[in-house]
Amino acid sequence: MSTPTPTPASADAEIRDLLGRLTEAWNAGDADAYGELFTEDADYVTFFGLRLTGRPAVVEAHRALFEGPLKGSRLTGDPAGRDGADIRRVRPDVAVVIFTGSVTGADAPPDPARDSIVTLVAVHDDAWRFTAFQNTRRTSP
Repeated sequence: MSTPTPTPASADAEIRDLLGRLTEAWNAGDADAYGELFTEDADYVTFFGLRLTGRPAVVEAHRALFEGPLKGSRLTGDPAGRDGADIRRVRPDVAVVIFTGSVTGADAPPDPARDSIVTLVAVHDDAWRFTAFQNTRRTSP
């Protein structure tokens, strides 16, 4: 049985919900919940240029981060907010999502010098999930 294609308004709301869950999972340090937001065959390119292929790789890399150097870190910005992300659907079931955010230490205030631009590709099968992720340090135009 195929899943119905989402309408444009419902697609945007569902993608923003997906972004909200991405932030929540990061801020909770929950690698499993974070990984569930990605397709089984996701491509994930970190800020440092490391390419992770597949959901298990995304989960394990984030588990190591959340238990190690990024323990207690926070994803700042509001990618799920009304003006927090640009969503451009290239097909009814595929969208490019771009947002600006930053990762801060557990007790550190947001630092604009650490802002990144994140580009994701969201796909809809049985639900919206991310199939590609690219994180790049933000620079001024």
